Amino acid sequence: MNHALNQLQPYPFEKLRALLAGVTAAADKRPIALSIGEPKHASPAFVKQALADNLDQMAVYPTTQGIPALREAIAAWCERRFQVPAGWLDPARHVLPVNGTREALFAFTQTVAQRDVDGLVVSPNPFYQIYEGAALLAGTTPHYLPCLDQNGFNPDFDAVPAEVWQRCQILFLCSPGNPTGALVPMPTLKKLIALADEHDFVIAADECYSELYFDEDAPPPGLLTACAELGRSDFKRCVVFHSLSKRSNLPGLRSGFVAGDADILKAFLLYRTYHGCAMPVQTQLASIAAWEDEAHVLANRDLYREKFDAVLDILTPVMDVKRPDGSFYLWAKVPMDDAQFCRELFEQEHVTVVPGSYLSRDVDGLNPGAGRVRMALVAPLGECVEAAQRIRRFLERR
Repeated sequence: MNHALNQLQPYPFEKLRALLAGVTAAADKRPIALSIGEPKHASPAFVKQALADNLDQMAVYPTTQGIPALREAIAAWCERRFQVPAGWLDPARHVLPVNGTREALFAFTQTVAQRDVDGLVVSPNPFYQIYEGAALLAGTTPHYLPCLDQNGFNPDFDAVPAEVWQRCQILFLCSPGNPTGALVPMPTLKKLIALADEHDFVIAADECYSELYFDEDAPPPGLLTACAELGRSDFKRCVVFHSLSKRSNLPGLRSGFVAGDADILKAFLLYRTYHGCAMPVQTQLASIAAWEDEAHVLANRDLYREKFDAVLDILTPVMDVKRPDGSFYLWAKVPMDDAQFCRELFEQEHVTVVPGSYLSRDVDGLNPGAGRVRMALVAPLGECVEAAQRIRRFLERR
């Protein structure tokens, strides 16, 4: 067996199940889960129709690189969304379809990382646990940068020692962040690109929440936007990850893409050819329909705005919680141990949230998620409002 498997920690939801095991929740209250970030809004009917219309494609072996029409649709979307000049993104060289970002983030790390325990895969802390597991199974060492309130829940990149950058092989970014919802500012993105050039590491920007934001006049920029503003038409050392799961409420379609540095994607395509993870053609054709439409995405944001407005109106008087820059999470401070808060809330109000410490790692005695909980506003509006009311009652009783 691969000994590196012994280094993997239990997933946060395994820890949560263990925390709640044996707890009897209030029988007079229906369960409401604000724990797992699984979109619950309706999937677009036209995407489902496109999938149904092309089921005959199940008789066709898909190619790892995907059909040209999908890569072209993705490149066109990137140009529109991130202000990339027309023609910079070559669909044949700069774009690769993937079966959701989770699979791609893991496989990408196996492609790019050199097996060296002195090599670092750097990520925010708290973080999406795939970054850590991918680093360990690639034979490298995870390195965590705390995301604290005083720095807008972004890492303080200026405080990172040069020795860390010198050992860095991959820098993972998540913007808007999971679980904090924080955006990495444009000046910071440009500064990180300069550091990547200086120290020869790859920036892997996980932007799967990029389409969940609040100001329609100010869509959050991404790493491709930074490349465009810098005139970096080769996207050197820069790769972005996107998905239809959150943008289009299609988590079960398992459809996303990776875009950026053509040399890196050439190697990634080779890895994926052996990995055997081609996207089915019918899924690709349904994905084209999703990437070419923005009306359903706007409607999706409207639903989240309504939920954030309602929930924050209920919780703000009793809880230290703020509207994030993006995503569908609330990263709330609690007046007690976060695991105890989650356990007692479940027991008394039958509401499930995730302890922030389960989404983070202790580094030098500091766990940046301690004392916070993550709440995913994915349930219908009525359930989110009811959950917020229960949380408020729970806090007021204390």
